[in-house]
Amino acid sequence: MSQSSDLPLSVLDLSPVPHGTSVGQALANSLDLARHAERLGFHRFWLAEHHNMPGIASAATAVVIGHVAAGTTKIRVGSGGIMLPNHAPLMVAESFGTLAALHPGRIDLGLGRAPGADQATLRALRRYMDAVDRFAEDVVELQQWFKPAEQGQSVRAVPGEGQDVPLWLLGSSTYGAQLAAALGLPYAFAAHFAPDQLMEAVEVYRRGFRPSAQLDKPYFMICVGVCAADTDEEARRLFTSTQQQFLALRRGNPGLLPPPVDDITAIAAPHELAGLDQTFRYSAIGSPETVAAKLRRVIDATGADEVMGASQIFDHAARLRSYEILAGLGERLRQAA
Repeated sequence: MSQSSDLPLSVLDLSPVPHGTSVGQALANSLDLARHAERLGFHRFWLAEHHNMPGIASAATAVVIGHVAAGTTKIRVGSGGIMLPNHAPLMVAESFGTLAALHPGRIDLGLGRAPGADQATLRALRRYMDAVDRFAEDVVELQQWFKPAEQGQSVRAVPGEGQDVPLWLLGSSTYGAQLAAALGLPYAFAAHFAPDQLMEAVEVYRRGFRPSAQLDKPYFMICVGVCAADTDEEARRLFTSTQQQFLALRRGNPGLLPPPVDDITAIAAPHELAGLDQTFRYSAIGSPETVAAKLRRVIDATGADEVMGASQIFDHAARLRSYEILAGLGERLRQAA
């Protein structure tokens, strides 16, 4: 279980592009949200790599991390995550070594195994098609690039070598949990969109953890959807934007983040809604009291050391308000563990 006196709260931002909004405005909103999160005392602010997704503006994740880190002063900024099968480990080390040199002590490198794209997009990224199968080897190689270069070493990560860039493994299955445990790395679980193996993964990670130079005991972060508003009714309406976006993706037609609707049942079949309910079963949607109660149950069940909230909300002001409410629940959530 986590320590009740110290439960950091963090932000996962997918840099949403709402209907009627440009990519430039979406990225400006991400920076505004990061500054807001910093003022509210959130611990870290992560951005995610997705490709061929019109509603997500953070495909060039390292670039956006630099944008956000340059516009803030103390909050940790990082990736949730970099999809390592899309990149040569040396280039990741150079990119994040540069970020760490520019913003010392503030950069996190979360690594994912999924490509973050469909097969056609994966081919367009020009990585070899079995890269996913080499994920463990690529993580170990990346760790080596961050170590101080040895005398006579012919290839060096410059910037990168000797930089303090904490690695995280991200996952939604027991594979990531096993690898994070074996390498002694912190582990973040994507319960905001793939919750099925959450409890099994937590157990696998803690049971198999081996201390490392980076981490002496397991550190588990859960990422959950959070849509908080002043009333349950308002929050449920705001959340229909996320529901619609997921429906569009599952129907094979990903698009911009749509505005909320009054009645989601009018545009989704019962079986689709049942599937969404399963996907979002760990999400906290509602008033401050409702969100606090749901997150307390999640923390109690998982013993999470940190909670990261993802809020895909159409209206930027409402998204800021959602995180303001979450920050205000911090003390209540710390008492839950």
